This record gives sequence, C-alpha cells and structure tokens, in this order.
Amino acid sequence: MPQISVNGLQFEYESFGSAAHPTVILIMGLGAQLVRWPLRFCDKLVERGFRVIRFDNRDIGLSAKMDGAPVPELATLIAARMAGLPAQVPYTLEDMAADTVGLMDALKIDKAHIVGASMGGMIAQLVAANYPSRVLSLTSIMSTTGNPTLPPPARAASAVLMARAPHPSDLEAYVLHGLNTLRVIGSPGAPLDEAAARERLIAEVQRNYNPAGFGRQMAAVTANGDRREKLRRITAPTMVIHGADDPLVPVAGGRDTADAIAGAELRIIPGMGHDLPPKFQEQIVDAIVSIAKRADVSVTR
Repeated sequence: MPQISVNGLQFEYESFGSAAHPTVILIMGLGAQLVRWPLRFCDKLVERGFRVIRFDNRDIGLSAKMDGAPVPELATLIAARMAGLPAQVPYTLEDMAADTVGLMDALKIDKAHIVGASMGGMIAQLVAANYPSRVLSLTSIMSTTGNPTLPPPARAASAVLMARAPHPSDLEAYVLHGLNTLRVIGSPGAPLDEAAARERLIAEVQRNYNPAGFGRQMAAVTANGDRREKLRRITAPTMVIHGADDPLVPVAGGRDTADAIAGAELRIIPGMGHDLPPKFQEQIVDAIVSIAKRADVSVTR
C-alpha cells in the first residue's frame, strides 16, 4: 500500500476503483486499522460506481505514530470536561478531521462522499461541519453526538472496550481476548464467524500493534465533548446508519445524530451491533449509495 505526506505526517492509504469516479473516503473507528473496512465492502462500492479510499488514522496501523506523546488519564479528562476546563490531549478529533481533508488535498480530490464508522463517524461529522465545500455527502455509521444525556454503553461492552488486552507475544491469549470483545459488541443477528475473526485478528496484530495509539485516540474522543451545535451546521445530504442492537454505542446515539443534522435520513438495522458483518454490508452500501445520489447526479447504480 502507498504512503503519502499529510499535515507533516505520513499516512498509509489504499485506493480502489477509477479515479474518474466519485470518491468515497472511509474513516475507521477507535484503534482500528484500515483493514477493518472489509475488502468485499470496498468492492461493493466500486461495483456501484465509486472510487474508494480507506486509510489508517494517525497513531494506528502503518500511519505516523505520536510516539513520545503522553496517554492521558480518562478520569482526568472527564473531570476537566465536567468542570468546563479545556482538556489537555496530544491531538483532537478536529485534528483527525483535518487529516482527512489533508489526505484529499494530497490525492487531489476536491470533494468526496465521507463515510465514518464509530469514532470515524465522529471524525466524518466534523469534516462535514468544518469543511462543507469538500463534502458531497456524509454517512455516519454506529456513531453518536457526544450528547452527555444519552444512554451509556452496556456495562459488558464498556468493560471489554477498556480491558487491557494481553500482549501479542502470547498470541493465543491476545486472540481469545479479541474474540471475546467481538462476541460482546458484535451483531446478535449475525453470529460471529470465529475462524474468519481469528484470522483477521492475527493479521491485524501482525500488521501493527500500538496500544498507546488506542489510548490517545480514546482521549481525543473523550475531550471532544458535545458536537450537536457543530452538527447543526452540516448542509451535506446525510445518512445515519445504526444497529438496533448496538451495545457499545446505543441506538439513541444514531437517533440523536439524525435529529441534530437538518434533513438527515436515519436507517436502523435490526440485529446489527457494533460491527460490519457480511450480512448487513449490502444494506449499508445501499444506504451510502442512496445518500450519494442525492448529492451527485453522476451516481446512477
């Protein structure tokens, strides 16, 4: 895969399809590498007439690491937010939104359809709010607004997210931890393919292992706070997709996102949790294409 310089940092990215077609930028979630966007999912978008870009966010995968930067304590960040004080973090979700636009600049993409999942949905929201002239459409998947009154994650989902994974030097323990996480936060309507998940977990950790990056990204999410006022500035056609059975980001977060963005369409998928299993990929692709058609008359399939 190629690398490119963006805002003084090196980013790993991958491009699928013809550069002559409308571009979809895929932004992945917390601590997740670009490979979490399944190849078949990318191929489905290409088949529908798009160029697709997936990339590693800063501090994860093969993109630049913020080595040497501290990993803030979440309790300290939360206390600062509650006191109305500025949070001290190595970088922000706003910086990560600027990374996305910088990647577009580097690849000479004037406008794109922006799609984000989970934390990536938060980043995508900020791209649409802060850089409206660069966004053809927005799709926010299994994400939320930062509204502090929304329901929290289910206790088991929060516990597995925050649990320290075993070091991959004990690969079997590391994989078992990952499988348990996927079972807890995944889709009850699409049982986990454990053999495929095991293979993916091993491939991902062999590609990159950077738990400090996860911690710094979590700090960026925590520090960002309530985005609803910014979301009200979004003018791009917007699709909000959420699993009805998401235990990590409850469906109320999707509803709140759609409520905050004028004209947003909300699609709730029964049986879907906090993942992108093959069973639901066609529905998600259909939703992305549907909102893209509202923004770009060249999209016909």
